[in-house]
Amino acid sequence: MDFQAYWLLVLPLFFGLGWLAARVDIRHILMESRALPASYFKGLNFLLNEQPDKAIEAFIEVARADQQTTELHFALGSLFRKRGEVDRATRMHQMLMERTDLSPAQRTSALYELAQDYLKAGLLDRAESLFTELLKTDLSSFALTNLLNIHVTEKNWEKAIEAARELERVTGNSHQSEIANFHCELASLEYSHSRHEGAVMQITAALEANRKCVRANVMLGQWAQREQRHSDAVAVWQRIEEQAPEYLFLVAFPLVESMRVLGRTQESLTLLRGWLQRYPALDLLGVVFQVSLEEEGSESALKLVREELYRNPTLGALDKFLEAQLTSVSAEQRPDVQLMRDLIHAHSSRLSLFQCSHCGFKARSFHWHCPACGEWDSFPPKRNSEGDPVIHKGGGM
Repeated sequence: MDFQAYWLLVLPLFFGLGWLAARVDIRHILMESRALPASYFKGLNFLLNEQPDKAIEAFIEVARADQQTTELHFALGSLFRKRGEVDRATRMHQMLMERTDLSPAQRTSALYELAQDYLKAGLLDRAESLFTELLKTDLSSFALTNLLNIHVTEKNWEKAIEAARELERVTGNSHQSEIANFHCELASLEYSHSRHEGAVMQITAALEANRKCVRANVMLGQWAQREQRHSDAVAVWQRIEEQAPEYLFLVAFPLVESMRVLGRTQESLTLLRGWLQRYPALDLLGVVFQVSLEEEGSESALKLVREELYRNPTLGALDKFLEAQLTSVSAEQRPDVQLMRDLIHAHSSRLSLFQCSHCGFKARSFHWHCPACGEWDSFPPKRNSEGDPVIHKGGGM
């Protein structure tokens, strides 16, 4: 390609345009930096020097000096709430709400943040009022979630059911498990006030919401047993096998009590052994072992536990096996077996806990509602120690 002379004129022109553009950008940056208050740069400097408290105070000065710093107001408010300084967070968000220059989206965000402040401070009535106002906005699903939590905290189960159903409609996610538990809570209240018909209606509603609601049939059986309707209690509890058989341990002992009253103790033992064979669980093993010991003696109980230990070799099963051995060993062997059993039992007890699958909270007893995170039906029916084998199947003992 031949060199053209006009390129000598074009190149300086391009160079001049580039220099001019750079000058304009630099001037724009300098103008913006001069417009920022000195406190802004102080705050940045404190942050860089890992002095967060001083940085916050500097940014507060910026927010006071320049009411246009909306995002800074939001950021400071959220930061105060996370630090536990709810009063300061509330004041910051109230200042935002008083401004007339906010866009509709910003006003909605400020309202939501203020509602969160009230919730954090425990002012549930104020928080509920603001979240209700937010139901007509784009943040309706978040508002409903918070309203649901408020109603559960206040044990207002009727409103909790309404909020859960509306949340299902808005989000498309199922809340049938929670709704069933809310009906169970209402059923418990009705029964405690001797309104038995209303209690049964709530249990029916719980099962309509969630046919696998084990809690509903557990409660229904308990009431029948309390009213000496033992045949009804047994029939109701046996339905749990069709719902969720892993929860049968919850009704094993009361079922034996009712069947004993009916003169069907041996039948109850046969039923429980069948459950244990099909749905092994440590708590279920404990009940079957105790009934076998009482009804058939130590040899039968020991045989049962030995077979279960070989089939499901866990620390809890070993604990039960050593307990069973104590009933049959000689006086000379008893101290040694007792020592081994005490050691295994102490270790097994530390591990035999129910654990919430949502937050990890551990408890010795089973819960339908996690005391820590408030999640429903989050406790698996098996204890932690049931998942850890202590010997290999087929190994010697």
